[in-house]
Amino acid sequence: MTLEEEKYYENYFDLFNSEGWKQLIAEVEDVHSSYALESLSSIEELYQAKGERYALSKILNFETGIEAAYASIKEGDSFTDEVVG
Repeated sequence: MTLEEEKYYENYFDLFNSEGWKQLIAEVEDVHSSYALESLSSIEELYQAKGERYALSKILNFETGIEAAYASIKEGDSFTDEVVG
C-alpha cells in the first residue's frame, strides 16, 4: 500500500472514530428505520421511500465498505510480501 493510500484510509478511520460520525449514523439509523410502508398512499410515495432508504443504506454501510476495502488491500500486501519475501 502506498503512503497516499494509507493516508486515505487513515482519514476515514479518524472520521469513523469521531463523535460527529457516530451522531450522524445514529440519526440516519433513526430515519432509516422510521419509514412505515403501510402509511404510504401511492406508488410514487413507495418509490420515493425506496429511493430515500437506499441512499440512507449507502451511508449506513459506508464504514463497513471502507473497512473491507482496507482489509482486502492489506491482505493483498501480506500475500505479495510472502511471495516476494
